[in-house]
Amino acid sequence: MDAKQEVREFLTTRRAKLTPQQAGIPAGSNRRVPGLRRAEVAMLADVSVEYYARLERGNLGGVSDSVLDAIARALQLDDAEREHLTRLAALANHSPQVRRARTKTFTPRPSLQRVLDAMADVPAFVRNGRLDVVAANRLAEALYSDAYAYAAAAGRRPMNLALFTFLDERARGLYLDWEGAAEVTVAILRTEAGRVPYDKDLHDLVGELSTRSPEFRALWGRHDVRRHGTGVKTFHHDVVGDLTLAYEGMDLTGDPGLQLTVYTAEPASPTHERLALLASWAATQDLAGTSDLPEPTRTEADRT
Repeated sequence: MDAKQEVREFLTTRRAKLTPQQAGIPAGSNRRVPGLRRAEVAMLADVSVEYYARLERGNLGGVSDSVLDAIARALQLDDAEREHLTRLAALANHSPQVRRARTKTFTPRPSLQRVLDAMADVPAFVRNGRLDVVAANRLAEALYSDAYAYAAAAGRRPMNLALFTFLDERARGLYLDWEGAAEVTVAILRTEAGRVPYDKDLHDLVGELSTRSPEFRALWGRHDVRRHGTGVKTFHHDVVGDLTLAYEGMDLTGDPGLQLTVYTAEPASPTHERLALLASWAATQDLAGTSDLPEPTRTEADRT
């Protein structure tokens, strides 16, 4: 990762997104772009124009926390964007803590798999910041059956949701709001790139997606980041139809960098009934051929 380029592009894109009206300053009539000028950001952050211009060129070396906070307030950054800017500053300052950060290969513990399997009525899975699904229960496998099929056909293990989203046409059928899902996918990867900037696997993944998907390239250039904690997603499954599912994402404290995601449906809703149908369908299918879960984590009851 080129630290200066990342800083430059992140600050430039944030400035371009913020209108004078949102910032509470007069727009004037002679503006060529909708976003703020450098001078306006400098004024809002109470720093000199020359100093802010230096920061936006990627020269964050030696910048203080108070100045970063002022820039974040001026650009109205949310929590995820503030954290990302702080990480970029640490990277620009050659922080050893940033350089040591790596995403490790993860093998699901039997106890973790038992927890997932115990949640038999809801789809649940564990992913890393690259969106590799490293463990899942049967209902999650059923919900993402097309993604597992794509991964198996491509010989990719573990199943990766970003590759499926951008490289398999079936993703546009699974996600009723494919554009929204694509934006979230790229924002998660951007966030991970700030967290582990020297992760070769992440670098290779972004390179492959940038080469093969123009949609990914365009979204990657926006430098959007986000925390993926809670929300609602809509799916269309070929077997049971449309599903509206709320999700909760929880970090695994015992495994930093991994997140447990659980989908639930409103009780007595059509989606609740369709989830039950999906569970019945999954019980009749041999998903092992497309599953990335190690066979030993399955119980004898699961195999019969």
